Formats: sequence, C-alpha cells, structure tokens
Amino acid sequence: MSAVTEDLDQLLDERELSRLHWRCRRGLLENDLFVERFFQRFEPTLTRRDAAGLSALMDLPDNDLLDLLLRRTEPTPEIDGPELRSVLERMRQRAF
Repeated sequence: MSAVTEDLDQLLDERELSRLHWRCRRGLLENDLFVERFFQRFEPTLTRRDAAGLSALMDLPDNDLLDLLLRRTEPTPEIDGPELRSVLERMRQRAF
C-alpha cells in the first residue's frame, strides 16, 4: 500500500471532523437531515478518503445534492468517483 493510500485511509482527527461538519452545513433542511444522519452513523469511522467524497458532494448546489440523495439522478462523469460513490451510498441508506 502506498503512502498516499495510507494517508487517505487515516481516520479524521477531531479538528478535521469539526471542519468537515462546518463544510457540510446546507441551505435545505432536507439535505441537512441526510448529512446529520450520516454523521450520526459514520462519524467515528470517517477517513480522509470519506472527507474527500463528502466535500465533492458539498460542492454541489443544494437542489442537485438533494436529487442525488433521493436517487432522482446519479453523479455526472465530471464528479463521479469511488470516494463520492462510497459516501453517497452511505448517505442514501435508510435508518432502521
């Protein structure tokens, strides 16, 4: 495993998690609900790779993000990648 891969698989520290929470604040309540549920379920295991995928999703306009979360659309080739897909699938999971 390369040093870059190992770095991406490293768990986020408290400061990185705090910055990621701030980065994920959204304008639509619906998006905030998905994001909050994601953090509740996965925060202890989030890696730098996850942070990259989540950041890519947060670069989207609110309505585009909501369409992805509700499975109305799929990621375009310009933004699609394994990190984004991994986070998106976990955000789409229903809470039981």
